[in-house]
Amino acid sequence: SKDLKGAMESLIEQKRQKLSTVEKLDEHMDFASQLIFAQNRGDLTAENVNQCVLEMMIAAPDTLSVTLFFMLILIAEHPTVEEEMMREIETVMGKQELQS
Repeated sequence: SKDLKGAMESLIEQKRQKLSTVEKLDEHMDFASQLIFAQNRGDLTAENVNQCVLEMMIAAPDTLSVTLFFMLILIAEHPTVEEEMMREIETVMGKQELQS
């Protein structure tokens, strides 16, 4: 548990460093980024951020639905990303029918 917590803190710190050096922030916005910025604004503590990321990593049945919901919201808010995703699917799949 202590090792996992340390690993999460390390990953979040790496993400924080990456966010501080990117030129176009909107290209790097994801759930972890949103959490980090919420901490920067004082809305969350470092422990809140660590716990959220940890739960997303280990509590898949519960967090998967939240993550998918968040992903779908982001896709809906960024139609160009959706178009790029569809082009990539078409490039990879060609005329094959999509399957679950």
